[in-house]
Amino acid sequence: MRQKRAKAYKKQMLVYNHTFKFRQPYQVLVDDQLVLETNKSSFDLLKGLKRTLQAEVKPMITQCCVQKLYESKNQGAIAQAKMYERRRCNHYKEPKEPSECIRSVVDINGRNLHRYVVATQDIEIRRILRRVPGVPLIYMNRSVMVMEPLSSNSQQVSQQVENEKLVKGLNDPKYAGTPNNTEDASVDPKSPDANQLKRKIKGPKEPNPLSIKKPRVNKAQLPSEDVFNLTDKKKGGGSMGHRIFVTTLHRPMNIRIKFTQEYREE
Repeated sequence: MRQKRAKAYKKQMLVYNHTFKFRQPYQVLVDDQLVLETNKSSFDLLKGLKRTLQAEVKPMITQCCVQKLYESKNQGAIAQAKMYERRRCNHYKEPKEPSECIRSVVDINGRNLHRYVVATQDIEIRRILRRVPGVPLIYMNRSVMVMEPLSSNSQQVSQQVENEKLVKGLNDPKYAGTPNNTEDASVDPKSPDANQLKRKIKGPKEPNPLSIKKPRVNKAQLPSEDVFNLTDKKKGGGSMGHRIFVTTLHRPMNIRIKFTQEYREE
């Protein structure tokens, strides 16, 4: 598959994902004609669907399409159809034509309720399903698998959804932030709890305490220190002096004595 076509298919599937809520693995509904066509040309249908949709897929086939394959007596196509998941269509007792069966499964009140990707060779069923928004259509063009571009109905729904997103906050009171639709509407504005619900006004913050200059201490308030020097004779002619710091605090009987030892030579 060429790069240009692959980009176009990827963009289409993004629209289906965002607008119509498609999810992987995609449910691909195949018909009897597509199974016969791929079996005739030895085309790997599962790999082709994965390559076209660029994601994991889950191929499905209805009971009416399987009944049509049994009538063709093509054993290869029948064996291929048995590998796919069987989609119940409730037409077991009275089988319908594959086109009518697929239409009844996909088109539910004008919506693709189960989010099917339809892979069919029937031109008539593709023409009918183009009227239903959100139905990706795939078919075989000779030996190439092709996905149709977005139909006009799908484009209209997608554009409508995008426009609603743009004006959602303006027209919908639920998203407009009005007091009638917010959680804080039940709180009385005069109550003390109302002040806590108000937004905090942003302003200058306090500086980092590590970057603040330390305050200067008044030396007059510091306790006085008295120093006494005592000397003792030391062997070898030297003298050892003991310097005693006596710090007197304002409170009585609270004296701290610091001893420091110094060695002095004569």
